[in-house]
Amino acid sequence: MKKINHIDSIRNPIITEKATILSEQNKTVFKVHNKANKKTIKKNIEKLFKVSVVKINIINKKAKLKMKQGKKSYKSGYKKAIVTLKKGQSIDLTTGI
Repeated sequence: MKKINHIDSIRNPIITEKATILSEQNKTVFKVHNKANKKTIKKNIEKLFKVSVVKINIINKKAKLKMKQGKKSYKSGYKKAIVTLKKGQSIDLTTGI
């Protein structure tokens, strides 16, 4: 099995209305690699953004069946991580790494 690079394990941040509400509670939402686990996500976020992570919740979004012009297709699923940061710290998603 190929080892996941710390930049590859965190795909991109998810910026939605719900994620914005969570940011008020020191939480940030990321789309992560399907084989990433809590330990690797915590280590990689601390390394990339130089913050301390308190807790991580992982949600697996399953693929959905869609009908397009009478043909079946699937909207791909993904893994989502909700990262809780230490009080007083935050990740600024508007700037680059």
